[in-house]
Amino acid sequence: MHKTNRIAKLYKNLQNEMCQQLEIGDGKGVFKKSHWRKDIGSGVTGVMKDGAIIEKAGLNFSHVEGILTNQMKQSLGMEGRKYSATGISSIIHPGNPMIPIIHMNVRHFELDNGTCWFGGGIDLTPHYIQKTEAQWFHKKLHKLCNKYHNSFYPKYKAWADDYFFLTHRNETRGIGGIFFDRLQPRTEDEFETFLNFTIDIAKAYPELYCEIMDRKRHYTYSEKEKKWQKLRRGRYVEFNLIHDRGTRFGLDSGGNTESIFVSMPPLAEWEYDYTPNDGTPEKQTLTLLKKNIDWININ
Repeated sequence: MHKTNRIAKLYKNLQNEMCQQLEIGDGKGVFKKSHWRKDIGSGVTGVMKDGAIIEKAGLNFSHVEGILTNQMKQSLGMEGRKYSATGISSIIHPGNPMIPIIHMNVRHFELDNGTCWFGGGIDLTPHYIQKTEAQWFHKKLHKLCNKYHNSFYPKYKAWADDYFFLTHRNETRGIGGIFFDRLQPRTEDEFETFLNFTIDIAKAYPELYCEIMDRKRHYTYSEKEKKWQKLRRGRYVEFNLIHDRGTRFGLDSGGNTESIFVSMPPLAEWEYDYTPNDGTPEKQTLTLLKKNIDWININ
């Protein structure tokens, strides 16, 4: 489908640029890329392991199309015979627990009946929440959103709070960010607006994380912080397996399984009923895993 084909070319070039920026920012790690092809389409999976900062990162591009199955129709709540989709998705797991996990994805979906939409977002999951870092991150997203419309940030920030939420734990995955789905352009101008919005999100992703890496690459930590990091990674795994729509869509559509699960951390732990002591940084982080926090104006 012609719109998806055009966007796929843009997204594939962006993936290359993003990998290069993150390699420079890390200073050691290199993305190893593998090209995959299946009946539904193809993609490029980029994986970095054992960098100076980045313990594991996945940065993937895909362009797929096929017949809309009944399961997919039910999941999407829309009718059509054929679909095409393209996107970039990435998650970075740092080795240093004082450095946060970051996630980003942008995508375009098109049906043969002419319906199309954009989705995506970017969010930060600190193992230890620092209010100043959270404020800085949300201010950056606020500025990016306001480039397009002043309604984008409050709307998509609230959407992220609701989406990146572990209902079975009653806690947010991290400090959120922005998230949106099924933005259907009504005009050609609006189509270009949404497309450029997703491109700007993808470009901001390595810039933001490189700044975080530069600021925190020399932070020290102990085995206590590493233990907490593994427990928080466990929560990340829970979200991806139970709640994440992208994981479900990838599996339902017959996508590349290895690429779908490259988002998982290299090491994670679960401990029965682990409760940090009052007054500790771990306990403080748990108190901030809530929806509707005004991070920009937090004290």
